[in-house]
Amino acid sequence: MKWSLFRLAALACGLFALQSTAVAQQDQPAGSLVLKAIAERKVATLPAGRPGLYWRVENLPSLAQAQAAAGLTGLAAEAVGQAWLFTLAPKGGSSAGGTKVAEVGPLPTVVAPQYLLRINEGSGPPGSITVVHTHPGTEAFYVLAGELCIRTREGVARVAAGKTSAGTHADAPVQISSCGSTNLYELIMFVVDATRPFSSPATF
Repeated sequence: MKWSLFRLAALACGLFALQSTAVAQQDQPAGSLVLKAIAERKVATLPAGRPGLYWRVENLPSLAQAQAAAGLTGLAAEAVGQAWLFTLAPKGGSSAGGTKVAEVGPLPTVVAPQYLLRINEGSGPPGSITVVHTHPGTEAFYVLAGELCIRTREGVARVAAGKTSAGTHADAPVQISSCGSTNLYELIMFVVDATRPFSSPATF
C-alpha cells in the first residue's frame, strides 16, 4: 500500500495529538519518543522458517476482519485510522482480505521457553530519543512518517518513511531516535523472551 502525500501530511499533523493520549510503556523523560503497546500475545513456539522468520504487515478493511484473519502468530491492531494485521511467519504468504504493506526480515533468531509478540506505536518530533536499552529478543521497525535512526555498537542506521529494518540481535544495546526533519511515526514489532524483563537499561 502506498501512502499519499495528503495522508502523510495528515498523519504528521496528528502526531502531537497521538502523543498526548498515548499510554507510555514506562516513565519517559522529556524529549523521549512516545511508545504505546497496541497489541501483544504470548506463544509457546515460533513457526519454522528458513532462512528466518519475517513480520508480514497488512491492512484489512476493519479490525474485526484483521482479528478473524489472525492465526496463532498474528496480531490485529488499529493505528492511524487503519486496521492492521502483523503476522510472524516464513517469507511470503498472505492473509484473507489483507493488502500487504511490508515484509520485515529475516529476523535474528530468538530462543526462549516462551515468547512474547508485541506491536508498539512510536512517535515523536525531530530530536526525540530513547535511552540506551536492550530487549531479550528482536525489535523490528516499519516507518510510516519522518525518519528513524537506530544506534548500535556498529554505528547508526537511518530508516526513511516507507522503509523497514529487521533490527538487532537479542540483548544488543540500542538507542532509537527521530532524526528527520518532520515528526516520526513508526510501528515496532517485537519477538522476545516472555520470561525475562521486556526492556533493560544498557550502555554502549
